Amino acid sequence: MSSLEAYLRDCGLEKGLLHMVKLRASQMNGCAYCIDMHWKDARAAGESEQRLYGLDAWREAPYYTDRERAALAWTEALTNITAPPSHVPDAVYDAARGHFSDKELADLTWAVAAINAWNRVAIAFRSEAGTYKLPAHG
Repeated sequence: MSSLEAYLRDCGLEKGLLHMVKLRASQMNGCAYCIDMHWKDARAAGESEQRLYGLDAWREAPYYTDRERAALAWTEALTNITAPPSHVPDAVYDAARGHFSDKELADLTWAVAAINAWNRVAIAFRSEAGTYKLPAHG
């Protein structure tokens, strides 16, 4: 998992987009530790509070780009894979394909898969929300 995260950090997808995807999946999974972590990481990377506060209602909020919307819809479809229709709807797939190259969509898919796995690990081992500290930059 650490090697996958290292790859994703340098895969070429926008850092802000990855933060939003990780935060949105963590919200859906109810992982308080990861919500805290990715909120802090996103703020440290310059993300606005308005966009973070509005993330769970991104469809109605006007301050997300079409590319971000495609990524968030992709994230939700992959995170909630058991919801009808039990696969990524064609419209979500088509939107993602319209905004991401083959490599980018593969990388985005790995990012969603990784955060879903991290959420499950953090929940299983009762990671305490609020204890995450931003890494020191030197």
